[in-house]
Amino acid sequence: MNDHMIDLRSDTVTRPGHGMLAAMTEAEVGDDVWGDDPTIKRLQDALAERTGKEAGLFFPSGTQSNLAALMAHCARGDEYIVGQLAHTYKYEGGGAAVLGSIQPQPIENAPDGSLPLDKVAAAIKPIDDHFARTRLLALENTIGGKVLPVQYVTDATNLARKWGLATHLDGARVFNAAVASGQPVAELCAPFESISICFSKGLGAPVGSVLVGSKALIEVAHRWRKVLGGGMRQAGVLAAACHYALDHNVVRLAEDHENAAHLASALAQIEEVTVQSQATNMVFAQIPLEHCQQLEAWLKERGILTQMLYSSRFVTHMDVSRSDIDVFVAALKAYFCVPAFRK
Repeated sequence: MNDHMIDLRSDTVTRPGHGMLAAMTEAEVGDDVWGDDPTIKRLQDALAERTGKEAGLFFPSGTQSNLAALMAHCARGDEYIVGQLAHTYKYEGGGAAVLGSIQPQPIENAPDGSLPLDKVAAAIKPIDDHFARTRLLALENTIGGKVLPVQYVTDATNLARKWGLATHLDGARVFNAAVASGQPVAELCAPFESISICFSKGLGAPVGSVLVGSKALIEVAHRWRKVLGGGMRQAGVLAAACHYALDHNVVRLAEDHENAAHLASALAQIEEVTVQSQATNMVFAQIPLEHCQQLEAWLKERGILTQMLYSSRFVTHMDVSRSDIDVFVAALKAYFCVPAFRK
């Protein structure tokens, strides 16, 4: 196996570089449960300012940040409207229902990742003791690598406000959305009462998310963070990595997007591969099902990590170069040229 592994499974696999490690080593720390960690406070303030919100709150993970936000917006027995493909519904262990006693009302996502507004409106429950109380609309940007259209977000959040609903954005990759759309991140966040932003994906930190919103909402989320086990002590060493990422790794996301476009174009030239979509740093493609397991093992033997399914996702990030992509594409071509593997 090669010393350098090319890992296309996710942008969560990045490792901190020398500059980030130095920032972590030099971080000034305190007890954050007491509110005494200066590095965490600086990160929270910086992200609140960048997103145009009043306050921020540091979390160990985006899953916990999203859940605390849902619990801050909704009480037991309340309901939130969410996409079938959204992380808060599909990929975060059902935490809203299991730990928050919040009922999800899932809606099928449109191909662009949005939730059709007529279906959102139809899902809002009337005020009646028979129904859970609809309290919140939760969107995700990016979703499946796709940037939600700006006008759609405006229309969706206006609809929510018309019906008295709060709005939350799972903005794990909202900086990807900002870089891809050319919109300032504050404008993408403006329509939402709360936004969860992750630093351990394309921004390259080893851990950490920040929830931003009003001071009142963040105060409520702070209590739920403690209940959920997210109160950390001298965690400034982690916040320092996130702050480094905020200062150094946002603009370079454009390189990941360009590399993903290059990858999609190259994959489209392979007869056995069908490219389904490419947006920001993600490429979705179909591989013949009978090849998936064997191909994944073939690639791993050659120093390339993938999660090969019938509908496979390949993700570019700071630890994947243009030459790495070319190596991956060449390996795919070589596999399908082996007579034993041909149909």
